[in-house]
Parts: sequence; C-alpha cells; structure tokens
Amino acid sequence: MAMDMPEKNYNIARPYLKWAGGKTQLLFELEKRLPSSIKESRIIERYVEPFVGGGAMFFYLKNYYQVRESLLLDINPELIIAYQVIQRDPHKLIALLMSMEEEHLKKSEDARKDNFYRIRDEFNQNRLLINYEEYGDEWISRAASLIFLNKTCFNGLFRLNSKGEFNVPFGRYKNPRICDEVNLQAVHQALKKTEIQCADFTQARQYINEDTLVYLDPPYRPLNSTSHFTNYSRERFSDLDQKKLAKFYREMDSRGAYLILSNSDPKNNDPNDNFFDELYHGYEIERVPAKRNINSNITRRGEIKELIIRNFKE
Repeated sequence: MAMDMPEKNYNIARPYLKWAGGKTQLLFELEKRLPSSIKESRIIERYVEPFVGGGAMFFYLKNYYQVRESLLLDINPELIIAYQVIQRDPHKLIALLMSMEEEHLKKSEDARKDNFYRIRDEFNQNRLLINYEEYGDEWISRAASLIFLNKTCFNGLFRLNSKGEFNVPFGRYKNPRICDEVNLQAVHQALKKTEIQCADFTQARQYINEDTLVYLDPPYRPLNSTSHFTNYSRERFSDLDQKKLAKFYREMDSRGAYLILSNSDPKNNDPNDNFFDELYHGYEIERVPAKRNINSNITRRGEIKELIIRNFKE
C-alpha cells in the first residue's frame, strides 16, 4: 500500500451513502478510545477497515488525522464498485448523477415513483451482466444507480433479498439530494492512495501488523428475531460468523495490532445474554449509548446501548 499524506484545503468528507448501522453517531465515542499514541501524534501509520460499509470512521480519520496507509474491504460488490468509481472517475459519476437528479426532480410524484422502480428493475436485471472483477465504464452507471436508489428509496436503506436483488421500496422525498458534488469530490480526495478490495474480512490479515489500527464494524448481531433488516449482502452474518470474527480478532491481537470492534449489545433485550462478553473475554468491553435510527416503526427508534471492544486500554 502506498504512502498517503494528508491533502490540504479540501472539504470535509463524510459517507456518500446512508448506510444501516453507519457509525456517524458513534464517532465521538470511538475517537475517545483511540490509542493515546495516535491521539497525541495525530498520525496513523496503517489503517485497515474490513467492513467499511458507509465509511464514517474512515472518512473521519482521514479528515482529522494523517493516515499514512489505508485498506478498505467489504464483501458487498456493489458497495466496492461505488468506492472505486469515486476513487477513479468522480467527474464522470458526478455528471451522470446530476443528469439523473435533474430528470427525477422535474417529474410529478407518481412519475418519480415510476422512475425509481424503472431504475431499480434495471439495476437488478443488470447485476447478471456486470463484470465485478474488471473495472469498466459500466461500473460508473452501476455506481450512479446505486447512489440514486439509496437517496430515493424508503429510509435510505441498502438491502438485498436472498436472490441478491435490491428490494427497498420507493421513498417519498420532496427534494432528494441525489448528487452531492461537494462531498463526492471530498470523498474522492480521501480515497486517494487507498487500497479498496471486495473481500471477506479474513483477507485483511495479510496487511495487519503491530503498526496497524484495525476498526471492525461487522453486520450487527440482531437484537431480536425481527431485526434482520440490514442484509448488506445475500448472506446474513450469523452467530457462527461472529465467532469466526472473534477468532480473527484474537489472531490479530497476537500480532500486536490495535483493534477496535463495535457491535450490538444483546443485553438491551436480555440482561442475561452474555454472547459477546464470553466471546471477547479478557478484552476491554464497554457499553455506550446509541440511537436506533432505522426502524419502520418510529416508536421503536430510541436510545440503546452498543458495544465497543478494544484490545488495549490507552
């Protein structure tokens, strides 16, 4: 991975997608728990994020710290396509999104709904035609469609069904901001000299050593049987996967890396559920306040506790 020096005089980058489970609201709690050496020097030698998702933590660190090397991974190929397009071809993407926004906003609400489902149908049909292994112009239109759907669908979710199809319904917004040119340019700057891979979290191990800060933000363990609304990929992240991740965590700990992991707290629903307390026994396990922002029932949105687990104290 190449050396990355901070860019000067550019806008603050923030997530370009609304992402279920995004960490914007937890950034203050996460930053408080960074290693003291990083907080004092404002330098991160190597940063690895194996479940990048919306990238809130990555963008925050790139805005306020000098990140010399960085690697982002995610198993969701659509997400990785979008990251790589913003990294390589932001101007073409912005031009296409501007055109899509202009066309969409001049329509009536019923026509907007038809336009949304037309683009969603094309997005799902074209997934079988996309070469996910080789960058090409079709990636730009693919990324634009993904961003369009995210900005215009219900609650701004990204969710796939068992067939791998995007299945979130139309959202009724008066003036959705489909093309945020300023932020997309800032994201492009933040992604310069960053390695981006579509891969399982275990593929990150080859990049992790004692100089590495690793932030692990896996799909959260559901708090109950009805909370599986965040299917980022076709396969759900099961308890077996959580155990596999804990094993990976211990392996990376043995290398001397700084590890920070976040997850749901099962004790919100069952005070006797010690799943993560047992899985990460011996590490720093803290419970911090968070808000449940994405729920179809507004009465069930509110403050809960989430877990931050570290392998260091300071």
